[in-house]
Amino acid sequence: MAKSYLPLPPTLPTLVTEDFYLEEEKIFEGAFFEDADCSYDTCKNLVLKQCQLKKITLQKTRLEQWECQHVVFEQCDFSNLECYGASFHRVIFKQCKLTGTNFADSYFRDCTFIDCTANFSSFSNTNIRTMLIDHCQCNDSEFTEIDWKHLTFKDNQLNNSNWIHTPLASLDFRSNRFEQIALSTDQLKGLIVDQEQGLIIAAGLGLVID
Repeated sequence: MAKSYLPLPPTLPTLVTEDFYLEEEKIFEGAFFEDADCSYDTCKNLVLKQCQLKKITLQKTRLEQWECQHVVFEQCDFSNLECYGASFHRVIFKQCKLTGTNFADSYFRDCTFIDCTANFSSFSNTNIRTMLIDHCQCNDSEFTEIDWKHLTFKDNQLNNSNWIHTPLASLDFRSNRFEQIALSTDQLKGLIVDQEQGLIIAAGLGLVID
């Protein structure tokens, strides 16, 4: 069985409480933010370094070239956030609302998603190097054409998720739940599933099992 690799956690210093706002080219470092709403806004080249954000709302916001290093997001609402092309290094998303969030074309290294609601989110065309998705709702989400290494899914809901053109060798779905899933037949080799999941996948590919 393939070895499981877990992401390195963020390293945070003693944080200084600050007000969160969006400003182009702004760099926040060593800060703690709580209870701010910057929804329906646009920002370019925002950088967060060694920060913690709690209960921050960025609904339907557009962040271009967003960069996060050693950051914890907790109970944040990023529903329908557009942040494709972002860079996340040693970042944790904990109990966040990520419904419809667009992470397409982003880079993830040593990142963790835990107990998040991420239905209808998109991770398409992302580059992933060690990521854990744990106890999250990822129904109807897009995982197409992912370039990944050391990707772990644990106890998630993946119903109607789309994995077309994503290599699946050594990916372990057994603790996750789905009734329907989209996979490419030429990428199935090495995918780890249980018997029930195997039957669901076979039925989705049009096989008749007697």
